[in-house]
Amino acid sequence: MARFHRLRVAAVDRLTDDSVALTLAVPPELREEYHHLPGQHLTLRRVADGEEIRRTYSICSPAPDGAAPSTLRVGVRLVEGGAFSTYALKEIDLGDELEVMTPAGRFTLPPAPGLYAAVVGGSGITPVLSIASTLLAREPEARFCLIRSDRTTASTMFLEEVADLKDRFPDRFQLVTALSREEQQAGLPSGRLDRERLASLLPALLPVGQVDGWFLCGPYGLVEGAERALRGLGVSRARIHQEIFHVDSGPSAPAGSSAAPAHSTVTARLDGRGGTWPVQAGESLLDTVLRNRPDAPYACKGGVCGTCRAFLVSGEVRMDRNFALESEETEAGYVLACQSHPVTEKVELDFDR
Repeated sequence: MARFHRLRVAAVDRLTDDSVALTLAVPPELREEYHHLPGQHLTLRRVADGEEIRRTYSICSPAPDGAAPSTLRVGVRLVEGGAFSTYALKEIDLGDELEVMTPAGRFTLPPAPGLYAAVVGGSGITPVLSIASTLLAREPEARFCLIRSDRTTASTMFLEEVADLKDRFPDRFQLVTALSREEQQAGLPSGRLDRERLASLLPALLPVGQVDGWFLCGPYGLVEGAERALRGLGVSRARIHQEIFHVDSGPSAPAGSSAAPAHSTVTARLDGRGGTWPVQAGESLLDTVLRNRPDAPYACKGGVCGTCRAFLVSGEVRMDRNFALESEETEAGYVLACQSHPVTEKVELDFDR
């Protein structure tokens, strides 16, 4: 069960003009709870002007091998008007305490032999840095190709950390950088990594069909374009893993589709305890549960992070948007509670599965 604990800020490192890395100290009694897989994320919480604000940030530090971590490091990029990112860049200081949820997320790669690749954009490098550094350090028979897209060199997060990987694993780590607003002296010409460009670029870089796992992370447009390029190159959906960081627009359920019943209830099991409550008109199942169980897990409420993932035990729901669950998860019966609305009079969710 996901829980919040107060962790002390052990370091604040400026990465670029608009991003920082926060290192959080984990006390010995909490370290087992913060054991994480490479690629998982943390939800940070604060209250400002009486409003609770939650934001999800990926862990960029390598996953622990055996012993639980004494520190965790996350990357935060400033979002225009962002309530938490502005606070992180301008106010958080050494020694401050932050409310931090235990790790979550399924955009992960347990170290294993093979060839792996990632296409990332902007702050999408954050979880992939953890994935690549953990994999290369722990698995001598693994190789990793990182294709990253940024606006300019000055705006590139974790520039030194990625360069360090290239120095430490020159034969097993391949780095390809594309800048959309700056010409490079060597490497790719400037421009965005869209579907057409990736469809021609990827086969020239590596044997696409031999890659054991593709990891796509960043803005919606980049991830969608990369997935379509890979599917066009014959890569099976099972080998493609995605995590969306920013969604300006994207597919949602058509208005009026699967109309809600006049009266409905949701039964939810959470942390071993259950309850049944009426769903108010227009609200999501997550909002219904939160009115009665404030400890229900959530972060973005936008269908992106997957923190509110729950198993649909019975009934039917309509999901407005889904940028977090893999097709295998939805086929197995999982839904995003923040995007789910009842289609039947009774719906039952299990947050513990």
